[in-house]
Formats: sequence, C-alpha cells, structure tokens
Amino acid sequence: MKKLFLAIAMVTFGMALNAQKGTFNVGANIGLPVGDVSDVSSFSYGGEVNYLFEVSEGFELGASFSYIQFLGKEVNGFDFPSNAFLPIAAAGRYNVSEEFVVGADLGYAIGVDTGLESGFYYRPMVGYKIMENITLQATYSGISLDGGTASVIGLGGYYSF
Repeated sequence: MKKLFLAIAMVTFGMALNAQKGTFNVGANIGLPVGDVSDVSSFSYGGEVNYLFEVSEGFELGASFSYIQFLGKEVNGFDFPSNAFLPIAAAGRYNVSEEFVVGADLGYAIGVDTGLESGFYYRPMVGYKIMENITLQATYSGISLDGGTASVIGLGGYYSF
C-alpha cells in the first residue's frame, strides 16, 4: 500500500514539474488535536510544500509534501511522547472566487518515530487570500491508523510563487 501511494505521489509530482504553468506553495500551520489523539497530544504544528499546476480555469492539481508534529502531554503522571508524520499526497485546489479557495489533499502519512504506524492521509481545506501571494487557511487533517485516527483542526498560511 505504501508503495502504491508513493508511486502515485511521484507520478503526480513529476507531472507537476513538467507543467508549463505552475504554482509553488510553502506554508506553516498550528492546530489542536481532536478525537483519538487528543487523549495523548496537546498541540500540533507543521509545514507543507506543494506544487500545483492549472488543469482548467480555477482548478489546480499537483503534489503535496507535509510534516505534522503532535506534541505529547502528561496524563495521570505519564508523559506521552511527541509523534511526527510525513504526509505525501495528491493535492487539488479550486478557486471559488478571487479571494476564496477550497481544496483537499489525499495520500499516505508515514510515521516518522520508531514504532509509529503509517496510514491513509486526508486533509480538506478552505483558504482566504489576504494578498496576491499569501493565503490564510483553515484545515482538518486526518491520518487513519489501526485502531484510531490522528486528527487535527488547524490554522495556517502559505506563500505562493
């Protein structure tokens, strides 16, 4: 399964690099863990890099590479460790208007820490362009793991060039 998602991401990224008209985005985000992971994590932060090329007017498609860090917290005297994931995904964005964008990332998140599972990654988002190259975004990121989900509601921004 990992190899399939990695192959899809590599093909998508390769297509994006060969596209004549593309957008490179670099961003950062912070968030609050929700659901299963909120029992052992208090906060999250991360970053993303994606390259999107225009498929049709207002619609872009490409590849996204991210980093998500879940900070561990203390529960009943036990300190839970921090955990990190590296999501590799196909990304799609649709410009609803000149100011608003909606989109989603779908792919596979690789568990970075020893013994940490990897799983299916999904991330819907809504963004507001405050300047031509700067977008603020609200996201929900989820990683499906055996026996649970690592999810976060986040706020962030990215710069496009």
